[in-house]
Amino acid sequence: MPQSFSVPRLLINRLRNVMAGDMEADTRLQKVVTLVAGTMVADVCSIYKRTDDDELELVATEGLAPAAVHQTRMALDEGLVGQIALSGEPLSIQDAPRHPAFSYRPETGEDPYHAFLGVPILRDGRVIGVLTVQNRTERVYEEDEIDSLQTIAMVLAEVVAAEAPTTSSMSAREARPATLRGRVLCDGLGVGRARLHDVVVSPARYFTEDPEAEVQRLRTALGELNASLDRMLASDVGAIFGEPREVLEAFKMLSSDPVWAMRLEETVRTGLSAEAAVDRSRRDHRTKLENVQDPYLRERLHDLEDLDNRLLRMLSGSRQTSFNGRDTDADVKEVLIARRLGPAELLEYRTSGLAAIILEEVAPSSHTAIVARAMGIPTIGGVGGLSALVSPGDQIIVDGEEGTLHVRPDQSLLDAYQTRTVLRTERQAAFQALRDQPSRTRDGVDIKLMLNAGLAIDLDSLDRTGADGIGLFRTEFQFLVSDTLPKMESQIELYRSVLDHAGSRPVQFRTLDLGGDKLLPNATDEFEENPALGWRSIRFALDRPGLFRRQLRALVRAADGGPLSVMFPMVTIAEEFFEAKALLLDEIEWSKQRGHAEPCELRVGAMLESPAFAYGLEDVAGEVDFLSVGTNDLMQFFHAADRMVQRVSDRYDLVSRPAMRYLDFIKKECDRLDIPVSVCGEVASRPLEALCLMGLGYRMLSMPAAGIGPVKRMLRSLDLGDFSARLKELIHSSNGSFRNEVLAIAQLQEIALTDS
Repeated sequence: MPQSFSVPRLLINRLRNVMAGDMEADTRLQKVVTLVAGTMVADVCSIYKRTDDDELELVATEGLAPAAVHQTRMALDEGLVGQIALSGEPLSIQDAPRHPAFSYRPETGEDPYHAFLGVPILRDGRVIGVLTVQNRTERVYEEDEIDSLQTIAMVLAEVVAAEAPTTSSMSAREARPATLRGRVLCDGLGVGRARLHDVVVSPARYFTEDPEAEVQRLRTALGELNASLDRMLASDVGAIFGEPREVLEAFKMLSSDPVWAMRLEETVRTGLSAEAAVDRSRRDHRTKLENVQDPYLRERLHDLEDLDNRLLRMLSGSRQTSFNGRDTDADVKEVLIARRLGPAELLEYRTSGLAAIILEEVAPSSHTAIVARAMGIPTIGGVGGLSALVSPGDQIIVDGEEGTLHVRPDQSLLDAYQTRTVLRTERQAAFQALRDQPSRTRDGVDIKLMLNAGLAIDLDSLDRTGADGIGLFRTEFQFLVSDTLPKMESQIELYRSVLDHAGSRPVQFRTLDLGGDKLLPNATDEFEENPALGWRSIRFALDRPGLFRRQLRALVRAADGGPLSVMFPMVTIAEEFFEAKALLLDEIEWSKQRGHAEPCELRVGAMLESPAFAYGLEDVAGEVDFLSVGTNDLMQFFHAADRMVQRVSDRYDLVSRPAMRYLDFIKKECDRLDIPVSVCGEVASRPLEALCLMGLGYRMLSMPAAGIGPVKRMLRSLDLGDFSARLKELIHSSNGSFRNEVLAIAQLQEIALTDS
């Protein structure tokens, strides 16, 4: 929890008067440095601003040579000021000239000064300047002096941001249309007005003239925050997560911490407003978040920053913004913009009718991306610095098909996207019309189109798409959204609801795929250079048999005498499969001895995601009931290209001769050994890739819900016998671009790969 931030009442009162005055920004900054120097008994107080070209410019000073203002500039990594700008942390030095990073600037006249204290000026988590004080004598600055200077830096952030000499040109530039690129997390098109998730506190609200009344206001907001979390806990939050109570209960525990409330109150009693006290707490968490590498600590700091944002919304009176959607015209769609958004936070926007989501920080495998896909909201991630470019209410187009977003587009671009939106709606209606039609090719070959799922709301897609079943149910998500392990009853309830919803349709549960980039809290403190190749999936599960057996027991109990299909992720050698299967059989026997029904039919399979496993299938023949080729992992290992690294993730094509030959080898091995095999992965949802997989002989494909309609339309236009013969000829030839040759065959045979 954050520490209290005490600032002398006299300084706060004087600072409030300066900030309230009607004056130019540079005049205001000069008054601030004069005030700070006098109040803190400092010989020098200076403000440095970060410029557009990443230099630090002296913009105001009391004590240094006035002629140095706007003349002294330093590189971002130069001097003590540069050290603060790079680290985002305060720096206190007893004798600055002796420090190895000290940079002497003769034009400033700073020769006689020894003691130095500097703090970063932060805005939107980014260092935009540095505030410093200096003294002639060598001295150690006290902790309360550092806190005071940090609070002043917080108040100065908006003023410093507005002070730049190029403000007018920047404003003109930022008012123009802009096109940015990101990474597609959820396909689709969205047009709407920008809505910022992170609350911005106006400098006018940094002070209070009645601290006790402000404390009461803070207490009221804290009460409303806790009440809102209670309402969410009492509501049907399982609509998205299956069982997210642990997440919300963790938020409730943090928000009810009396130490957090006490320290916020202490800050308010110095004369700062409740918003300023919470904003200071948020800036502190955000700065620490930027410098922490440990994934567990980052998640905890993000939880604290999330609470800061929630409380700021309560204080600003915008409760509806977070929990029930903003009270605006229902026809006005909004595009949510956030630096980072957790799955529990996204849950709160479920009824607000968002047109799209843009995230500055996120990976395609993140929990938020998974939830966004389940909700069907077009989402783009990895668009850094967006919140500094966009203002609330700006018109934005989010193109989740191409991975682009257009800020303040002109009318012609808006018209073009409106046309694309209409065409997309018509296309979706055409897919919907195919829902009850059989997944059968023109020459009578039946293909099973299965659904990938992992969230309770994915289950609605079973009926909406007409999927033949669930080819992959990811069980780990219930674990990843929780700060504590889900209770046995929670796991049984989720798995049973999946089976009940599927009815007679098959469901294949993948056991916990944890480890790597999907770590449980406190699972390990060991850093891995390449998590995808590390302690993950079945390796993690077998090394944690207590956790693994608990899940297997829940799956057996959920089946309740019905059929049960379970597959183990990323099996590399036969021994891993045998050990995992033995644990499952032990749990069935354990449950039977205690009066629980055993599954009437048990199917035990494995994910083929490791290239080595493809060459060890003979060792599991007769023991494994089915295989699922997990192309997401298999292809990244096959191509030695990390799918989480954008520079290489799209570099290699599955529709290529090497990849096709390898997948053809796997299918032939499975046929030889009489092992049923399917394909599971994002590629199965793309018509061209799905066409090639069918041509190789794969008859079951599992994919995200959005892919079932396009793939079904494609296969119903397909003469699979003719295409398969031509494809296998191409695989073993060596002329031209394989993808282009496949496209030419598809065009010749009039296979419906696109809308044209």
